[in-house]
Amino acid sequence: MKFKSQIMTLAAGAFVVASLSACNQSGTKSTEEADSMASVETAASAISVTPVADSKAFPGAELAVSSITATPGASQDSVKLDVKYAVKNFTLTEHTADHNADHMANSAEGQHIHFILDNQPYSALYKPENSVSLKKGTEHYLLSFLSRSYHESIKEPKAYVLKHFKITDQGKYEELPVPADAALFYSRPKGEYKGKDTENLLLDFYLVNTELSASGNKVKAEINDTTITLDKWGPYEITGAPKGDLKVKLTLVGPDGNEIKGDNTSITREVKLSE
Repeated sequence: MKFKSQIMTLAAGAFVVASLSACNQSGTKSTEEADSMASVETAASAISVTPVADSKAFPGAELAVSSITATPGASQDSVKLDVKYAVKNFTLTEHTADHNADHMANSAEGQHIHFILDNQPYSALYKPENSVSLKKGTEHYLLSFLSRSYHESIKEPKAYVLKHFKITDQGKYEELPVPADAALFYSRPKGEYKGKDTENLLLDFYLVNTELSASGNKVKAEINDTTITLDKWGPYEITGAPKGDLKVKLTLVGPDGNEIKGDNTSITREVKLSE
């Protein structure tokens, strides 16, 4: 999908934001309205956020869950949940061949699946399967999507699966309806970055049941003491972040700027940048 960029430079000359630039990524769910600026609410640091351009496209990439089973776990009050996937038109462990892989943190193990349980930090799956331990009598959301080797999500319409389920008191897997409410899932940045990898941080998230637009829903991104509002769904790049702890909060907001209420609409994550 094509995105056009615009850049706003503050008087300090240190903070830049933009709506998405021309990007060779397909399958995103943003609208085709005229470009508009992301709004700046505060700017007290040298952090810049700009669109990621020309990501390799994967038209027709598909991810499906082929099976989910729950078996007795390590303790009486837990189960082992086994999830298996089917992947089409996308190759796991292949290195994504585009320029973004050269300047962002890139997995040596290649392309993979992001496994996000309850909006917690994802697990990268290089085989189409995963197992987790869950307590009986609990309810969960599981978002899975295909990812480039440098962790940018594939936003093709069929490249993700969202499951809403519970583990019954008897340890059975029971599928629940996926709410029709707008939802936001956090992906990157994640963990610890060292050396050159601290220079360009991927800011990426996943939307379900919503689009972003200048007159509609948006994502408010709070990065340390800098707040911006994004009205295009796509990958962004954080530069100028100081070494140390970096706090990132993403919130789905409505046209009025207020947080949209729901099970998955706001998430805060801390990452570390070191020499």
